[in-house]
Amino acid sequence: MPQSAAKPFIDVLSGQRQTVPPMWMMRQAGRYLPEYREVRAKAGGFLDLCFNPELAAEVTLQPIRRFGFDAAIIFSDILVIPYALGREVRFEVGEGPRLEPLDDPAKVATLAPRADFGKLEPVFEALKIVRGVLDPKVALIGFCGAPWTVATYMVAGHGTSDQAPARTMAYQHPDAFAKIIDVLVENSIDYLLAQLDAGADALQIFDTWAGVLPPAEFARWSTEPTRRIVEGVRAKVPDAKIIGFPRGAGAQLPGYVEATGVNAVSIDWTAEPAFIRERVQSKVAVQGNLDPLALVTGGSVLDRAVDNVLANFAQGPFIFNLGHGIQPETPMAHVEQMLKRVRGCQDNPMHSTNH
Repeated sequence: MPQSAAKPFIDVLSGQRQTVPPMWMMRQAGRYLPEYREVRAKAGGFLDLCFNPELAAEVTLQPIRRFGFDAAIIFSDILVIPYALGREVRFEVGEGPRLEPLDDPAKVATLAPRADFGKLEPVFEALKIVRGVLDPKVALIGFCGAPWTVATYMVAGHGTSDQAPARTMAYQHPDAFAKIIDVLVENSIDYLLAQLDAGADALQIFDTWAGVLPPAEFARWSTEPTRRIVEGVRAKVPDAKIIGFPRGAGAQLPGYVEATGVNAVSIDWTAEPAFIRERVQSKVAVQGNLDPLALVTGGSVLDRAVDNVLANFAQGPFIFNLGHGIQPETPMAHVEQMLKRVRGCQDNPMHSTNH
């Protein structure tokens, strides 16, 4: 990754604070953009868009063209790994993903150990296309779902509000559940390495459902599999830059950071700022954590929320982001307002180093 010196986003992942924090948004390529909706209609289904390299590259680049973010994230989905493992994955309009459930040990026994990476070739192709045209100062992020979060969809066959099916299986049939996790760990390592190989500068591991786990289960099913992925990637690419996002982890973040070896953690908007500064940002970079609904609201509410995030975290290594994905109904003018506010932060007396 020779060009990293010129990328503010990568510099932060190396532990260097930037005067103006680099920024991007989770789900920045998405339904709030009219140009995305146009391409999505042309592509047909959601997976058709993920697996069309030209169109996936196009929607990855759209928010960079429009807003000049400091990082692009490849347009894909966390469920492409189950798909490459031969599981049925489909997206129903308005209902989200549908998979064939792995809800008992007999079904888990049918899980292929090894993904067919030929099925994921379009993702690598899209990364190459984006890397070829992206400004060298803009970082390109590859990603995967964390094994726990991907397993919650595989066990239930769909998303649920509290992931009770996966939690119950982990209690009742821990060996079968561990088999799902192990398969996901091994294949995620190979998938992330292939993304680095195709041009990604950094990686993010999305553990959207980490927050539903009690502490002992969080350590076993969220932290430990993530640690194995980080270790597996770094065994081949020692300086790989990796962000963890165990959403809702709260007080368990310091242990997660220490155990996994990630370069940064993304935090959601419920994170307690002083705790994060003292126990997390003192060790690694932090990314976050504007409430996406403050961005939907706009106006003085948004200005205050942006200022709060900057006051809380901009004195250390920090990447400005949302605490989760942007809402589809977000007005683009509010994204522009947020960008101006963040990028004007060096002129704002609130952000002097003396406060």
